[in-house]
Amino acid sequence: MDPAAAAAAEEEGREKPPVIYTMENKPIVTCAGDQNLFTSLYPTLSQQLPREPMEWRRSYGRAPKMIHLESNFVQFKEELLPKEGNKALLTFPFLHIYWTECCDTEVYKTTVKDDITKWQNVLKTHNSVDWLIVVVESDAKKKNKTNILPRTSIVDKIRNDFCNKQSDRCVVLSDPLKDSSRSQESWNAFLTKLRTLLLMSFTKNLGKFEDDMRTLREKRTEPGWSFCEYFMVQEELAFVFEMLQQFEDALVQYDELDALFSQYVVNFGAGDGANWLTFFCQPVRSWNGLILRKPIDMEKRELIQNQEATLLDLRSYLFSRQCTLLIFLQRPWEVSQRALELLHNCVQELKLLEVSVPPGALDCWVFLSCLEVLQRIEGCCDRAQIDANVSHTVGLWSYATEKLKSLGYLCGLVSEKGPNSEDLNRTVDLLAGLGAERPETANASQSPYKKLKEALSSVEAFEKHYLDLSHATIEMYTNIGRIRSAKLVGKDLAEFYMRKKGPQKAEVYLQGALKTYLAEGWALLVTHTRKQLAECQKHLGQVENYLQTSSLLAGDNHLTEDERKSFCQEILDFANQQTENQGQKIILPMHSFAQLRTLHFDPPNAVVHVGGKLSIELTLLSQMPIPVQVDQIAIHVHFSIEKNSYRKTAEWLTKHKTSNGVISFPNEVAGFPLSRNNLPALELYEMYERSPSDNSLNTAGIICKNVHMLLRRQESSSSLDVPSGVTLEDGGHVLKCSNLILEPGVNKIIFNTQAKEPGTYTLRQLCTSVGKVQFVLLHIYPIVQYDVYAQEPQLKVEPMTDSLLAGIPQKVKFTVTTGHYTMKNGDTLQLSNADAMPILYHPESKAVIYSNTREKISESLLRIQSSEKITSIGLPVAPAYHVIEFELEVMYLPSATESAVEQENTTNKEVHRKNREKQKQDDSMATVDQKVTIDCPWSIYSTIIALTFCIPFNAKHSLLSAGKRKYVQVCVQNLSELCFQLSDNSLKNSADCTDLQLVPLNHESQQCLFSVSFCPATSEEQSLALKPFTYEFQVENFFTLYHVKTEIFPPLGAEYCKTGSLCSLEVSITRLVDLSEVDRDEALTESDGYCTTKLMYEVVDNSSNWAVCGKSSGVISMPVAARATHKVHMEVMPLFAGYLPFPDVRLFKYLPHHSAHSMQLDADSWIENDNLSVDKNVDDQADSSSIRSRGSLHSAASGEHKGLPMPRLQSFSSGQVFNCSTGMQILVIPSKDDHVLEVNIT
Repeated sequence: MDPAAAAAAEEEGREKPPVIYTMENKPIVTCAGDQNLFTSLYPTLSQQLPREPMEWRRSYGRAPKMIHLESNFVQFKEELLPKEGNKALLTFPFLHIYWTECCDTEVYKTTVKDDITKWQNVLKTHNSVDWLIVVVESDAKKKNKTNILPRTSIVDKIRNDFCNKQSDRCVVLSDPLKDSSRSQESWNAFLTKLRTLLLMSFTKNLGKFEDDMRTLREKRTEPGWSFCEYFMVQEELAFVFEMLQQFEDALVQYDELDALFSQYVVNFGAGDGANWLTFFCQPVRSWNGLILRKPIDMEKRELIQNQEATLLDLRSYLFSRQCTLLIFLQRPWEVSQRALELLHNCVQELKLLEVSVPPGALDCWVFLSCLEVLQRIEGCCDRAQIDANVSHTVGLWSYATEKLKSLGYLCGLVSEKGPNSEDLNRTVDLLAGLGAERPETANASQSPYKKLKEALSSVEAFEKHYLDLSHATIEMYTNIGRIRSAKLVGKDLAEFYMRKKGPQKAEVYLQGALKTYLAEGWALLVTHTRKQLAECQKHLGQVENYLQTSSLLAGDNHLTEDERKSFCQEILDFANQQTENQGQKIILPMHSFAQLRTLHFDPPNAVVHVGGKLSIELTLLSQMPIPVQVDQIAIHVHFSIEKNSYRKTAEWLTKHKTSNGVISFPNEVAGFPLSRNNLPALELYEMYERSPSDNSLNTAGIICKNVHMLLRRQESSSSLDVPSGVTLEDGGHVLKCSNLILEPGVNKIIFNTQAKEPGTYTLRQLCTSVGKVQFVLLHIYPIVQYDVYAQEPQLKVEPMTDSLLAGIPQKVKFTVTTGHYTMKNGDTLQLSNADAMPILYHPESKAVIYSNTREKISESLLRIQSSEKITSIGLPVAPAYHVIEFELEVMYLPSATESAVEQENTTNKEVHRKNREKQKQDDSMATVDQKVTIDCPWSIYSTIIALTFCIPFNAKHSLLSAGKRKYVQVCVQNLSELCFQLSDNSLKNSADCTDLQLVPLNHESQQCLFSVSFCPATSEEQSLALKPFTYEFQVENFFTLYHVKTEIFPPLGAEYCKTGSLCSLEVSITRLVDLSEVDRDEALTESDGYCTTKLMYEVVDNSSNWAVCGKSSGVISMPVAARATHKVHMEVMPLFAGYLPFPDVRLFKYLPHHSAHSMQLDADSWIENDNLSVDKNVDDQADSSSIRSRGSLHSAASGEHKGLPMPRLQSFSSGQVFNCSTGMQILVIPSKDDHVLEVNIT
């Protein structure tokens, strides 16, 4: 340390806040030669040298750094040169400079040369090779001496004499005191050389020093190795780095020393101890805390150097040096973090080394050290920075509070009677171990020394200091969001208040801590806090709160059995007390006394009728450690009547119940909220840390990976305990069970009740009475209910299958729910008979009686009597709220008209109109509703029940022609899933005609009736004769009026028709019958007994096999007489070769424009005929040309509106025109010149 540092140290004690010290050491550079010359240049040199940074490249691949070089220039003396074995770097001269301004050759030879020679010989003796010769050039001396040689001759002589191999070791400094460009350039060159040589010297000497230090460290396993000696060596390196202002590198040196010493202490604890550690195991006699107000604590450094330091001395000195460097690096908050780790580690290291420490000495050392660190940080930071970084310093505040509390308890400053003589002696010994106050803090009023001494001086002073520290710590923890830590300090404060007989203040802190622990599920902390709270409540006389806390502790498994019994006995003693006001009850929450686990209803569906019996079995888990005599257990029930509840049946109510009647309640840890059980489980994993060098195990531990989910704050949660003053619900419905003994563990309690009034009963509260104490479960959740119903009698008739089929016997189930009505002997059901639906029954038909829970009670034969209009069914005797079930067979007999209701008319127009509707109806069965009137014995009103029957068959017919002969085809389709067997089918005329051959006697129409017998194919025997299925239909306009014949002839001279050649087509239309009633329409023309009618023919080839040449349609006048024939000739051309079907020939009635009937043509008939020919010229019938159009009712109407007299066409009914050429084919051969052959194969 130089004088400046010593002066600063003396001044520090008078200044507040403390001054940040820096080391004044600089690299030493010796100066030989002309001292006056150097003195004149020193100001400029010292100012210019550190101005420009230089890049320092170090060995071992370390990153280069830019440093500003400063030097301490001293006069050269041989004593400054290091001797062999000297490892001190602070006093090591890194560079030697010889200054001269000699310009005379004679002077150089006689004086300067000899002086330089002596200087270099001394350097060689001490193996110093870092030197530099500076020759200063001055214009003033050059003018005074005119006979001197040029300056270069002196410089050349010096270089030749001393710098043969190192010519750069001699530099020239020209006119250094002048302000000129030449002088400045000379200075820059000189300073660059000087910085370069200094860095080269640093690199070389520090590298050698580090090698020697590393060699010394590797010898640490050898006997006689001393940590203190090694400490001084490595600290010397740290001093050099600090001297070069490389504070980070200096800090690394101290951190390495710290880690090395810590490892030796850990090894000592594991049984592998070094001999030199015994120096640090000597008893602790001084505990004056850390000293951080000096950059170097020379007193402790000397103790380390002399191997007389204790563990605390070494740790104190090492941390003080780390603290100084961290503050230089502007990292004050790391100081607080390292300080907290240091204090905790020192406590453990003293235990590992088994160092003898007087009681309370370590607490004093920790307390003083905490305050020293805090004040040191306050000295280098402003208030805003400190407030913003409370999270870094609050740990020191908390640790200081904890240690002050321990000292207070140790010295009797917290006891009720104050300290005794033994406590006073202990206090004196502790204060003596502090020693005298340091000079640097003697004038400070709030120094750690003064605070501790004042706090231990009296009870009042201790209380003041302890409360100040505690409240400040709680406030800091709260401000940074560390609520748990704040509550923990508050808990210590509560313990202090209890010692000081202040339970009112203690309760506030205990309740706050308990709320936090409950919300986060810290079971052991909850138990410990509740014990303190119970003691506090007992002192305050809070009976209800004390009993509640005692009940929680009595059921707490974290306590011993004796502790639980004592708290349980406290409750029982109070419950059995005889007081004047016997009516006053203490209400406590149930969960601490017992827990409701399950509830079981009998009957399981929890539905009973009025007058029925219901039992409820509770499973209670008693938390008490001893059997408890219970006066009464009561369930408070809430009764409600819903609107129209009288309509609800037992089946409807049962839908909302559990199947087995057992309701389970969630398990709740006593005193913890239910939400805690929903937190995820701990995810614990093993953690190992191994050495990177030899992969040896360094540390092992357990880490929780989901701690962020488990340690979430729940400050906003509601109160977890039941608030005081809760009253039971007042209600008339209470289920009670008296004089019980609740054993520890599971208990079964059964409640029996008889239903009286219909409605819904909700179990709201559960109350257990023990003397004056009532344990109440305020809300039974999940909601538990049972229902009582008063049901009206009901009758339900439903088929036994998905659908009832008409025509065959079908089973129907009758269900009578008696409700509140009692079936007596003679009660019957009166069913009105219907001809279409007879009721079938068997003598062995039985009725079964069930209870309301569907248990079979009995069965009896049905008494059925049937008359012409009424069927009487006798009901068996049955009590109220039972069910009677029996089955009967019914058969619906559809009439002939009903069976054909769904069929369409047989006219051609109706077939076309209902074509789509028929397709839809073919897929589903026709249905018929049959209503039955039933008179029940419990009602004066009749009940009307509708049964829907499905007709399983669908029938349709078609009329086929072969010349004059007509064939009727009837198709019967089974629409049901049941298979039927048909037989005895017949078709007859339903009119008054006995001709079974259906010879047409009535020319207008024929009314036909089709019938067929049927029976289910699956039945083996059919005892009941089933009515046949009938289908009635009507045919009209079925006589054949015209015979159409088509012929195709090949060209003349050809044997076959050829493709592309014109062929002759002849259409012959022959009238088969004379005038009939169907011919009398607007197209009929009668003249002199000769009748004619107009017909329109059309030749159409829908398959595009023929090309019709010329007219393809025309209007003819056809005589209305038998065998009248009209022939039409036209030409056609085959388009393909092969057997080609004949073109189609269509025939229509041609009605004049004034025909009223033609305006009523059905639209479907026009749509059916896609291509119709209408003659443009009505008068010119023979030469009319055809127009192809798509006729519709809309076009017909529009033609009339325009006033154009357009004729109309009318189709013949099915069977009136017979085309005998339908299906005929003709051979067409291909022409010879066709290159592509197309053949039509049909």
